[in-house]
Amino acid sequence: MTNVRTANAGRADGDGDGTAGPVALPRATERVAVDFAGDGAGADEMSWGMWEIWHAMVGQRSALPLGGRAPLAAGTTVEGVVEELRYLMGRFPSMRTRLRFDAAGRPTQELFAAGRMDLEIYDAGAAADPDDVAAAVEQDYKRTAFDYAGQWPLRMAVVRQEGRPTHLVAVMNHLATDALGGLIMMREVKARKTAPATGQQQLEQARWQGSPAGQRQNERALRHWEDVLRALPARQLPGPLEPRSPRHWNADFYSPAMTAALPVIAARTGTELPAVRLGVFAVALHRVTGISPVAVRPVVNNRFRPALADVVCMAAQAGVCALDVDGASVEEVVKQARRKALAAYKHAYFHPERMRELVARVSRERGADVSVGCFFNDLTEQLPPPPGTRVRTAEELAEELAAALPALRDGSTFTWTARQDVPIERLFLSIEDTPAGQRFEFRVDTGYISPADTEALAHAMEAVAIETSLALSPTAARTGRAG
Repeated sequence: MTNVRTANAGRADGDGDGTAGPVALPRATERVAVDFAGDGAGADEMSWGMWEIWHAMVGQRSALPLGGRAPLAAGTTVEGVVEELRYLMGRFPSMRTRLRFDAAGRPTQELFAAGRMDLEIYDAGAAADPDDVAAAVEQDYKRTAFDYAGQWPLRMAVVRQEGRPTHLVAVMNHLATDALGGLIMMREVKARKTAPATGQQQLEQARWQGSPAGQRQNERALRHWEDVLRALPARQLPGPLEPRSPRHWNADFYSPAMTAALPVIAARTGTELPAVRLGVFAVALHRVTGISPVAVRPVVNNRFRPALADVVCMAAQAGVCALDVDGASVEEVVKQARRKALAAYKHAYFHPERMRELVARVSRERGADVSVGCFFNDLTEQLPPPPGTRVRTAEELAEELAAALPALRDGSTFTWTARQDVPIERLFLSIEDTPAGQRFEFRVDTGYISPADTEALAHAMEAVAIETSLALSPTAARTGRAG
């Protein structure tokens, strides 16, 4: 399958990425009906992962769509894309799953053994840029509300110019899969695997989760949550504040210097980069707000669970941990982040409805709102070094950083990208790899953290990473740049 971008959840329907489409949306030239069939059928409760994202979708009034557009290889035909779509819909049960709603509006899932959907065809005029047309289709797919009960979760189109397919647009609602599931799907579609799909699909997950074994997992997770919630400070973010209008703001932060500094800390502490990023974030948030411990909900893809390893579905859930930052060194916080994040990962598999009940009960008993509104979503790829690569020491990496730092600092940018009244979480940081480098996307509720504090948080993360790394550089120490 053409590699369309899948890590763009969190944009609101009706707001897109905060910019207008490059061209007006043309009418579809034709629609090709695609029949498909696959294994499995039935109805049951939604899985825990579906419940998790459903709460976010309802709260943000958005399908939180995944996907995008991509150029097609020369020689691609519409017939070839039709077969790709047929394969995709047949192979992955989550793509054949819709919702049912009872009289009270409560959703359950229904898996269909077969169905039909349209592949839309859009023709770009000879003078048009087909990428602009594909961008307009993509934006329309993301902005148009999904009918969760009456439509399949995937929308797909081909853009042609002078009869030649040039672009594919594929957008799905977030109930179908999370970002990692989307990557698994693209890998399997590209390979056209014919062996039966492995792992517990969403319908099977719901049945296991309702079993005695599933209920024991849920109870263990809720006990962990209650221990954390009872130890949290009454104030977790600066707010409540007087919110701005629009209330909810998005920003992108690029920092080549921080990206280069984080591996130094990883080498020094013997800790993986996700834990380093989490620890640096916690130290920076403490610097800006003075709050400790720092309560964070790390988003966990749950694919380390054998039954979910290769499943294309919505399996990600956000765990919870609290990092004691006050008086601790950055290296100590990073090591703490690794330990506590592992506990959060272990217990990030639970029924979100029961968790919401727990948060409400503990809040009543403590007389304070203990819901944790600070999310940390690390979407970066953790690729091992090529075989035979010499592992450099922390001191060597620090020396390289010291030498390159002036140029790296010049590449740092912080940009507000969107403002909207559609609700989002209080503070949600996503980190992902992009062609321009690692992007740190901040989505904030200005009623809890101000725009000024958000920008200060981004720069504090950079400062924490650089200061900690340069402390290991003899050159930086001689020149005074480690302070």
